[in-house]
Amino acid sequence: MESHKASIDFQVNRFKKEIFSNFDLYSSVSPSAYDTAWLAMIPDAYEHEMPMFKSCLDWILDNQKDLGFWGESDENGNPTLDCLPSTLACMVALKKWNIGSTNIDKGLGFMDAYVERLLTMNYEGFPRWFTIVFPAMLDLAMANGLHIVFPEKLEVLVINIFSDRQQIAKEPVHKCQHPPLLSYLETLPMSYDVDHQDILKHLSEDGSLFHSPSATAQAFMLTKNNDCLAYLKSVVQTCPNGVPSIYPVDEELVKLIMVNHIERLGLSEHFNEEIEEILSQIHRNLGVEETWEMPAKLVPSLIYKEALAFRLLRMRGYHISSRRFCWFLQDKDIVMHIDRSCIDFLSTMYCVYRATDIIFSGEDELEKARSFSRKILERAISLGSGLDNVVVFPSCQRMIGHELSLPWLARLDHLDHRMWIEANQTTPLWTGKASFYRLLCLNNRKLMQLAMDNYKFRQLIYMKELEQIIRWTKEWGLFNIGFGREKSTYCYFSFAASCSLPFNSDLRKIIAKSATVITVADDFYDMEGSLDELRSLTRAVQRWDGTGLTGAGKTIFDALHEFVRDTAAKHLSQKGSDITKYLQKCWGEIFDSWMKEAEWSKSRATPSTDEYLQKGMISIAAHILALTGSSFLNSSLPNEKLWNDQYHTLTKLLMVTTRLLNDIQSYQKEEEDGKMNMVLLYLKENPEADVKDSIAHIQDFLEAKKKELLEHVFRSGSNDLPASFKHLHLSCFNVFQMFFHSKNRFDSDTEMLHDIAKAIFVPIEVQKPQPLKILPLQPQPKKETLRVSSVSYLD
Repeated sequence: MESHKASIDFQVNRFKKEIFSNFDLYSSVSPSAYDTAWLAMIPDAYEHEMPMFKSCLDWILDNQKDLGFWGESDENGNPTLDCLPSTLACMVALKKWNIGSTNIDKGLGFMDAYVERLLTMNYEGFPRWFTIVFPAMLDLAMANGLHIVFPEKLEVLVINIFSDRQQIAKEPVHKCQHPPLLSYLETLPMSYDVDHQDILKHLSEDGSLFHSPSATAQAFMLTKNNDCLAYLKSVVQTCPNGVPSIYPVDEELVKLIMVNHIERLGLSEHFNEEIEEILSQIHRNLGVEETWEMPAKLVPSLIYKEALAFRLLRMRGYHISSRRFCWFLQDKDIVMHIDRSCIDFLSTMYCVYRATDIIFSGEDELEKARSFSRKILERAISLGSGLDNVVVFPSCQRMIGHELSLPWLARLDHLDHRMWIEANQTTPLWTGKASFYRLLCLNNRKLMQLAMDNYKFRQLIYMKELEQIIRWTKEWGLFNIGFGREKSTYCYFSFAASCSLPFNSDLRKIIAKSATVITVADDFYDMEGSLDELRSLTRAVQRWDGTGLTGAGKTIFDALHEFVRDTAAKHLSQKGSDITKYLQKCWGEIFDSWMKEAEWSKSRATPSTDEYLQKGMISIAAHILALTGSSFLNSSLPNEKLWNDQYHTLTKLLMVTTRLLNDIQSYQKEEEDGKMNMVLLYLKENPEADVKDSIAHIQDFLEAKKKELLEHVFRSGSNDLPASFKHLHLSCFNVFQMFFHSKNRFDSDTEMLHDIAKAIFVPIEVQKPQPLKILPLQPQPKKETLRVSSVSYLD
């Protein structure tokens, strides 16, 4: 165990030095083969037979993939749609300087072997950027003597692509929708009359044309503008290993993505100081953006950035308004554009949807953003495999499906970390001009290895602690007591997988033991004990003396007595104070509530809703888990305040929400057993209603209370409680939400076994890339082929 921890500590320190201490923004961004090729085409100002940026030409020579293409590959190493224009551009650059004939032959072999596959995979519709760029690169390749051979059956498809490009050129571009055609300057045909003054008028202050290296390269070759040249030199100097598709790169966005990746890998506990420094700086820099004036090309990345910042900052307790990223809903043009171009905004809407996990009361804008983003995501993933090579790769598609099918609060962090690690995320964020905009930090092998080792280390800890829990339940007779549910493994697994490891081992085991006692005792009151036995046990707990108890009642009391004694002794040793009286009082209230519910059940009495909820909030016993666990947190909260007779508002919210979650999923069983339940009470008090009405009414009440709970956890200044106290309450709610979200998983003997195995026992498995086989450079000639002819396609 110690060797595993030492290895993880070593890897953490190494990563801190390599990434955080020496952060290099542009080494984190994937280079664009397409844009690098365009810079490589620029002739030197004095020696026109030589390239101005030889390093870009060298990059092309050094970065051709084994299959013969340039550009991005998917998570299995296979070429994607953007490889077609990127490969054409790179071959044109090499041809222009009469270099790399072997590379060109290999590139032509790739085009011959894979163009049909890549085009037909996306036959149902090509992205707008591809429709603009691909025909232009085919024309340019032809003009430079590169002949691309297509199967004859693709003739109509290719002609349609050229036709679609002509149609795009005729369409007016509305503000905040598609980028203007001038941002694709390098792709515009000679027939498209471009005024040099119009180009210069659209240059940014840094000399770029829409922050696009490729468009700016063409702008310089046409105008010889010095500001364009200064921009291009800055790009090459800053990015010697291939230029990005957008320059300059937003440093805050890169850091936010890196923080998000680290957290989703389950590593945030190791980088809390670094994450806090990044987020506090970003929070200080927040200002009002004139978003409606931003170029359309930047709208997806801006929404993505602000949604990601919102989620990460709100999760850390920073005050941030929902208007921070919901502004786009007020712009009809943007909303319409997103609605029509759902694939282009897929990653952005995924980020928006995740940001709306944390909605406070009255935040209607967030509700609208959640509904809108969900609609876009559902429509996009319904397109199925057609997405795999356009914007979203299979693992990203799975993550989105998982997000939509199971709410964040019904998932356990530990299992989410596993899913993120095993997906081996190398997915794009959004599309650039002719390539996917991705960050290399998402595919850092050392970081992935650390995540895997960290997960394995947790499993070792969890296995050891679970053995101790089971041994304890057997020692005190709870494991095979002869009735009810044996859920010690469920109890330990759920809280261990919902809490991060900095919470110490004692805390996890104490909560698991508490939950085990609750389960056995609750079943005794529900199904096993007579009224006399139940009253005897209740009085014994209230006076804290088990004299005269026999059978199961004695077993339960003895286990509880030993547990409270041991817990109080640990607290005295670790914290220096005695919490025995607080534990005894709280447990006495819980047993009293079970007694009252048993009396109602056995006498068929019907309490009022208020009476039932008053007892039900206590009988669900979520508060004893949160408060006992909180006693062992590293906080300065005094015992008197922690165990307040009236309970904190946050604790009350935990009590009521967990009761309602349980009741919605267990009303049928409790009706059969003659027990009362909120769903059944509502029906008795509202005879005109049916079960659906009752559940809907309780769901609405639950949703309102859930938002209040989240506000108390995440809004700074809402109370003076320590963050660790608040987050432990959230973890307890998370567990109940997981068990009772769509069914009663807790009562099932098999429902949780798969999750438990993955969380504790089954080794983690990262997906292995399965690249396509390398095909011969000179494939067998086809009987019917078509050579690209710019004349025939443009006429």
